[in-house]
Amino acid sequence: KKKESTAFLSHCLFSTDLRGKVFIFPEESATAYVSLIPRVKKPLKSFTLCLKAFTDLTRPYSLFSYSTKVKDNELLLFVNKIGQYTLYIGNTGVTFKAPPSPYAPIHVCASWESASGIAELWVDGKPMGRKGVRKGYSVGAEAKIILGQEQDSFGGRFDAKQSFVGEIWDVSLWDHVLSLKEMCASCYSGNLLNWQSLIYGSNGYVVTKPKIWP
Repeated sequence: KKKESTAFLSHCLFSTDLRGKVFIFPEESATAYVSLIPRVKKPLKSFTLCLKAFTDLTRPYSLFSYSTKVKDNELLLFVNKIGQYTLYIGNTGVTFKAPPSPYAPIHVCASWESASGIAELWVDGKPMGRKGVRKGYSVGAEAKIILGQEQDSFGGRFDAKQSFVGEIWDVSLWDHVLSLKEMCASCYSGNLLNWQSLIYGSNGYVVTKPKIWP
C-alpha cells in the first residue's frame, strides 16, 4: 500500500512557485522525469525558451523535450556534447556551437519564428548565431513536455543514455520572440511555462531543493 501511495503522489500535478528551487536528477535513468503543463495550449508560430542548468555530463542529453503524437521532436533542445546544442523544430534540427564551459551552470535561451524561420540561441547572455529552420511551420499544440528525458515517442520511449543528470531551474516558455534584455529581465514571466507558477508532475527519482547558484 505504501508503494501505491508513493506512486500516486509522484504523478500528482502541482501548481507551485519554484523561485529559488531546482529540480535535481541525481542519477542516470530511463524513469526519472518532470512533466510540465503549459498554462495555455496553442499552436506556436514563434516562441522563446529559457532555462538554467548544471551538469557534468560529457555524453549527449536532453534539456527540454516537447513531443506531439505526430512528431517526437516537435520542439527539442538537445546537447550533443559540451558546447554543441541542437534545436529541433518539427523533427528538423539546427546545431549551434558555444564555447565549452564544463562544470559550470549555464543559462540557455532559444527562440524561433515561423515567418522567417530564424532560430537563435543564447548561452549565458551571449548570442551563438542565427540559423534557418522550418520556415512557415507551426509547432503543434497537443504536446507532452518533459524535463530529464528525451522522448522518442509521445510521452515515452526514454533512453537512459540520453537522460539528463544534474540540476535544472528557471524554466520559462513564451509564445513570442523576446529580446535579450527581455530574456534576462523576465525569468518569471513566461506566459506558457512560468517558474513562479509552474504546473508540473514528477516521476521517478527527482528531488526538489533550494538552488545553490544564482
